[in-house]
Amino acid sequence: MRLAGRAAIVTGAGSGIGRASAALFAKEGAFVALVDRDRAGLQETLATIEGAKGEASLHVGDVGEADFAKDTVADVMARRGRLDVLMAAAGFSCGGTVLTTDPVDWDAVFRTNVGGSWLWSRAAVPEMQRQGSGSIITLASQLAIAGGKGNSAYIAAKGAIISLTRTMALDFATDGIRVNAIAPGAIDTPMLRRSFARHADPEPVREASRNRHAMKRFGKAEEVAEAALHLASDASSFTTGTVMVVDGGWLAA
Repeated sequence: MRLAGRAAIVTGAGSGIGRASAALFAKEGAFVALVDRDRAGLQETLATIEGAKGEASLHVGDVGEADFAKDTVADVMARRGRLDVLMAAAGFSCGGTVLTTDPVDWDAVFRTNVGGSWLWSRAAVPEMQRQGSGSIITLASQLAIAGGKGNSAYIAAKGAIISLTRTMALDFATDGIRVNAIAPGAIDTPMLRRSFARHADPEPVREASRNRHAMKRFGKAEEVAEAALHLASDASSFTTGTVMVVDGGWLAA
């Protein structure tokens, strides 16, 4: 098992990419702290992990709260005495251009996506420094590289995550901490389905998005989880500061 004996934190573990990654990490031997504001979703993830004989703990709260991040890291350290992987997968999208996005929604997108990457890294890095190793995985988007319409706050936040990832990779490289981002294409998750539902006629938008990928389909959360596992494991021991694109050919098309 590629993560045997290791401890991980996955935010956004209540659904989608976070859930799939947490389940795969546990399957590969890691103890996983599951983080989300959705208690019911987290309990479903926990049931999946425990049903497969994995180990996990449940942590319900807002990833934009600094004390929540600190307390969760402290809990993992008390349980396991180490923290090997942080995957900041919690995300939020509201849609809209810079003209139509409400400032409250803009702040909420940045609080979850950027703040949720920064605060949890801030809490995790000192423990990783003490043990001389660790892997931090952030979640960007192909849209942060290609651009996109009608989702300005989300795309700007994902661009900020790429920049944050690269600077953290440089700041902590000599501490044995690797920091990498994954940039998924359109992945069939509850968030993607909610984004289509914002449109008056969702089906043409859904089809256009599907066909924008060279592979002519949406990705699966489990496919992104495999990329996360690679970055979490020793298989990527010489990889830091990179953006791993898992987009079905979106950027190549």
